[in-house]
Amino acid sequence: MKTFLKVLLTALAVIVLANILPGVTVASYTTAVIVAVVIALLNLFVRPLLVFFTLPATIVTLGLFLFVINAVIILLADKLVSGFAVSGFFTALLFSVLLSIFRSLMFSLLKEGDE
Repeated sequence: MKTFLKVLLTALAVIVLANILPGVTVASYTTAVIVAVVIALLNLFVRPLLVFFTLPATIVTLGLFLFVINAVIILLADKLVSGFAVSGFFTALLFSVLLSIFRSLMFSLLKEGDE
């Protein structure tokens, strides 16, 4: 149940960010939920591989290269989900940073509600 709620909160964040950022479009609410699921799956399976293979670059940049990996995950979701479009790399970078911030804020509110 908690995972389902996290996916819905991520979908809400995707919709809000698509309305704020000019280079991001989401066709419908269903597409936003699909994007949230795809991003979760990519973070689960692809992100650890990318982090492993780019570990030297991540160490040299003191972890800042992880932002690039997050942007690549967003661009992969763009290619996998029709109805979700990101105009370029820097838009994906900004989208991923803002999505992480929104998700951490919403998930912290979710944890406060459990107590």
